[in-house]
Amino acid sequence: MSDRPGRRIAVGITGASGALYAVRSVAALLASGCQVELVVSDFGRRLLREELGEAAAIEVLSEYLATRYGDGVRAGTLTLHSNRDVGASIASGSYACEAMAIVPCSMKTLAGVAHGLSRTLIERAADVMLKERRRLVLVPRETPMSLPQLRNMVASAEAGAVVLPAMPAFYQGPRSLDDLADFMAGKILGALGFSHELYPPWAG
Repeated sequence: MSDRPGRRIAVGITGASGALYAVRSVAALLASGCQVELVVSDFGRRLLREELGEAAAIEVLSEYLATRYGDGVRAGTLTLHSNRDVGASIASGSYACEAMAIVPCSMKTLAGVAHGLSRTLIERAADVMLKERRRLVLVPRETPMSLPQLRNMVASAEAGAVVLPAMPAFYQGPRSLDDLADFMAGKILGALGFSHELYPPWAG
């Protein structure tokens, strides 16, 4: 995939811990000129407020991103969908949305994706990615993991998803939580098909 402006990417935010990974990924996509189709579950909304504060509430998220990451995020567009609206544009394979990331991905959402339940817009949009053979990146954040959870990861990978656990590395010498978030966001963008400079590559 090229990094052409205007690429349409869906992002789901669910209730697993890791709000900083989500907002950093969305900010990086917007800064690259993407049209980001954002869906936040009820627990995802709570997650944003509890981990990042009321300034990151979904109703004012665009301003939060610009304040935290700079006006470069205004290069893209952010469209918010209700997770209850299973008839939204991204619920159809005929809508030109080329990839999706669910970050963080709760174990409930993982199970729904693995078994094709499509109970919510996040699950339905993920199912569309799989059936249309488009990129789907799942970012689970849980530890330890049970056998059913591990099996759901295997099932999702077998269906075509990229399972990308929220496991930041330390070889790049992180000095802050933002550095760790940059690493994970870079991994997510790479899996979505984007080049980036969010962390230095391993030089050997």
